Amino acid sequence: MEQKNNPLHGKRLDDIIEALVLYYGGWEGLGKVVNIKCFNDNPSLKSSLKFLRKTDWARKEVEDLYIKKIAK
Repeated sequence: MEQKNNPLHGKRLDDIIEALVLYYGGWEGLGKVVNIKCFNDNPSLKSSLKFLRKTDWARKEVEDLYIKKIAK
């Protein structure tokens, strides 16, 4: 299946989260934009990955934000 038009192709979820944390100046900034507990309550990459892998709506929100802000 051809993926050249998919901006998430080849991107790992941990890389997406790290890029967004950097873009928004830390977990607090990202948590203001995406109001989910794993970004606002004792955030870490590990806890965020665990939550986003289980929660499709939250993962979609994070991936959409990445596409909108970073993957241009």
